[in-house]
Amino acid sequence: MILIENTRVINFNPLSISEPLDVVIDGAHIKEIGSGLAARYPQAEKISSPYISPGLVCSHNHFYSALARGLMAPVPPSKDFVQQLNNLWWRLDRALDADMIRASGIAGALHAIRHGVTAVIDHHASPNCIEGSLDHLAAGFELSGLRGVLCYETTDRYGNQGAEAGVAENIRFSKKTAHNPLLRGAIGAHAPFTVNNTVLALLTEAVRETGAGLHIHAAEDKFDAVHSRYQYGLDIVDRLERAEILSPKTIIAHGLYLTASEIETLNRHDAFLVHNARSNMNNHVGYNEALHLYKNVALGTDGIGSDMVTETICAFYKHRDAGGPLYMDTFLGMLWNGNELLNRYFPENKFGYIAPGYAADITFWDYEPPTPLIPENLMGHMAFGLSPAYISGTMIAGKLVMKNRTIQFDTATLLKETQNQARRLWKAMEAI
Repeated sequence: MILIENTRVINFNPLSISEPLDVVIDGAHIKEIGSGLAARYPQAEKISSPYISPGLVCSHNHFYSALARGLMAPVPPSKDFVQQLNNLWWRLDRALDADMIRASGIAGALHAIRHGVTAVIDHHASPNCIEGSLDHLAAGFELSGLRGVLCYETTDRYGNQGAEAGVAENIRFSKKTAHNPLLRGAIGAHAPFTVNNTVLALLTEAVRETGAGLHIHAAEDKFDAVHSRYQYGLDIVDRLERAEILSPKTIIAHGLYLTASEIETLNRHDAFLVHNARSNMNNHVGYNEALHLYKNVALGTDGIGSDMVTETICAFYKHRDAGGPLYMDTFLGMLWNGNELLNRYFPENKFGYIAPGYAADITFWDYEPPTPLIPENLMGHMAFGLSPAYISGTMIAGKLVMKNRTIQFDTATLLKETQNQARRLWKAMEAI
């Protein structure tokens, strides 16, 4: 049992901050909150933190890209997004083997925990190592204690046989983790321009068989939207709806070039859009000016680490730069929405609040405000003062995996291995 003493609770939905109180953790859940609880729980391990919040969630990531940081492999210049996929990412994913995937999972999990992230929804690809790949990736989650929803990126780029293997891997992992307390599976797919109708039908059947949701890139670049209309005579979301694959567990990453009617369709199915502001800027694919039209928007990084504080702030500033109408409270709500996705994939738990009965997924902050911090000005502090430098601890399912900015297991040996595997990956890419 753990007792967090004299802390102030920051909630993101709606944005609020409490007076000092105590929080009692019993096992994987929050047992009680209130004042003066130390006397009632003398046996509890006592820890302190000026502020805590519900755990931060990255709602779309690619841990397979974790070993690309500082990439030392020749990558030809790219004139557009599709060329960038061919020249860089589709070469990298073809080079991955089991050891590299496992190292990617470890590197990604360590980065997430260090940034106060308690759960990551990941989208994996390794076309020359499909079967068992999600187990290799999950090893990093299991070793670190990170919560996750994993899937394999099904694609027809390597023929229907490769696509069938991707679907099978999604089904296998989803069934295997159906009752896992920290891991669940989704049904993954690459962008619709690499998912033909035969493969889409297989994905639909996988969703029905497992009860999981589709996790897919869509309209990240204008090419994807144009291709769907040219090849199939349908907008992307209309094509997905006709396949009867949309559900409240559906995760659409990016969606820059979806039409108003497509957005209405996603809203009708209670599906999620995941906005990846920094990735969109980095890839120069454009800006999603329709964020305010979606019922459900969460935030992800699309493989640019797992720093969700920086991601949220960048999303807010980019929106302001584009002349958008939303303010920081809305983007903090988008960050919180990752918890709603967890609620849908882990229905036996409750996420997103510091309250009795909720999962003890908690981010610890040692923010020292230079001006008064009260509920009425919390939004200003979050927009103009917050940074990942203030994150001091991470708790997942009641386990303190980072305390006082120190991850609670040996990272030196793990990072040495991830560096070795990165060198192997970079070398392998030279031959592709």
